[in-house]
Amino acid sequence: MNTSTPAQAFDRVLLTGAAGGLGKVLRETLRPYAKVLRLSDISPMAPAAGTHEEVVPCDLADKAAVNTLCEGVDAIVHFGGISVERPFEEVLDANIRGVFHIYEAARRHGIKRVVFASSNHVIGFYKQSETLDANARRRPDGYYGLSKSFGEDTASFYYDRYGIETVSIRIGSSFPEPQNRRMMSTWLSYRDLTELIGRSLFTPNVGHTIVYGMSANRDVWWNNHLAAHLGFVPQDSSEVFRDKVEAQPAPAADDPVAVYQGGAFVAAGPFED
Repeated sequence: MNTSTPAQAFDRVLLTGAAGGLGKVLRETLRPYAKVLRLSDISPMAPAAGTHEEVVPCDLADKAAVNTLCEGVDAIVHFGGISVERPFEEVLDANIRGVFHIYEAARRHGIKRVVFASSNHVIGFYKQSETLDANARRRPDGYYGLSKSFGEDTASFYYDRYGIETVSIRIGSSFPEPQNRRMMSTWLSYRDLTELIGRSLFTPNVGHTIVYGMSANRDVWWNNHLAAHLGFVPQDSSEVFRDKVEAQPAPAADDPVAVYQGGAFVAAGPFED
């Protein structure tokens, strides 16, 4: 990928969740979008800050720390928080308090563009036979999905009240390759994710836009016509992995991974029993 800084690059972009699976990828691929990339996570990051990088550890549940984290930032790519189904108390601090603190800091510091890592799990209880656009009623499939639904509402509120624009990316399954039959529909390549984040950062007048994060897969459950203004055209497809994936044993017809768009998340928990 060309890592030269484009003319329209931001002076400083904050990437939260930079020690996570996708954060480690984006630490490399987002370099063209900012003169300085500020990297943050609660977990240690390696290697240490390189050229045009800043490493600022931060607990998203700490409002004062998040406020300090966002000083001097022009845009935020918010990938921090818990990315799997967990007990509500864990999700509450990382994903619900955390996203509120990010938007409060954006308001205080005059940051006008956020890219929010939402998730397909906000609509996980729809059947795989259904095709959805961004206007579909949200049907979260767990505590994690609830937290991402809250994040989308927070983004909408901060745009309406304070003019902070957000693109909420309902990420499907972003891995080097699809791992199962469900991911043949939900897969989002790293290259397409990076391009989608770039479109989300630089497209003017996005208000609060919801876009489904998926590559150009053969069989898809989502329609992005309401995000057409982003101009996102995915370049990759899960189709090249079909033979490998379909060599796996097929799940039972009534298995949630074969029925619901959210897959196994619809059956995870409760955790306190």
